[in-house]
Amino acid sequence: MPIDAAEALAAAPRVREIAWDHKDVQLYHLGIGAGLPATDPRELRYTLESRLHVLPSFATVAGGGPPGVIGGLSMPGVDVVLAHVLHGGQHLRLHRTVPVRGRASAASRVVAAYDKGTAAVLVLRTEVTDADGPLWTDEAEIFVRGEGGWGGARGPSGRPAPPPTEPPDHVVERPVREDQALLYRLSGDWNPLHADPEFAARAGFDRPVLHGLCTYGGTLKSVVDTLLDGDVTRVREYRARFAGVVYPGETLRVRMWRSAVADGGGSVRVAVSAVERDDAPVLADTVVRYG
Repeated sequence: MPIDAAEALAAAPRVREIAWDHKDVQLYHLGIGAGLPATDPRELRYTLESRLHVLPSFATVAGGGPPGVIGGLSMPGVDVVLAHVLHGGQHLRLHRTVPVRGRASAASRVVAAYDKGTAAVLVLRTEVTDADGPLWTDEAEIFVRGEGGWGGARGPSGRPAPPPTEPPDHVVERPVREDQALLYRLSGDWNPLHADPEFAARAGFDRPVLHGLCTYGGTLKSVVDTLLDGDVTRVREYRARFAGVVYPGETLRVRMWRSAVADGGGSVRVAVSAVERDDAPVLADTVVRYG
């Protein structure tokens, strides 16, 4: 059986050492669309090394290498075809501010395996720790078509919740550059789906699509810039479900609903859609929690 849930869940964490510096952070920020206008002081926080702050979603690419959704396919008990794999969602919890440069240990393991009948869902958790203690915890939800049916727990529903019915507190429109995927892939995700038109056509797309994690990062930047005055250190948690594709050159509409939470911080519900395709959903079940 391609997925042996018992073996995957029982396997010891896979540990690797990761390191990054200001150049990796700057490249990531450019890859998600930062730097326009180039001389805007608010953008220089993301692009100029003397003023650099790290957007927390950089954690998804820190240290380079394949993203978690790809790394999960090489874990014990998992032997599936990449063409059957979809990135279902991403959940990031920050324990401390991500530094501009660092060296850390990243321990990854499968913490959940759900049987959806005609598909399987794996949750790959990565705990990142440096010399001063925990830095962040990252979870990638991996949806594998055709690999269910072993009789395991179904897990939580995969249906996205509808966005709030009341008007959003803020709406931001983010143009996606034609070369955005080409820039973003330099941070480590070399999947040809995002660059090669022939490969994209074989996968059933009209043209290469943007990385989901690029949309994920750009959306967090919109929230931080709009509601947190660019203060990246206030972000505590960020989760999203990938509901649809984005094509480079499109415009993303980011709608935000803000609310207070019990610990004195705040929470933002976010919905992201593609303007040119009649607001087709892109990110759903998206929440940013901040202090």
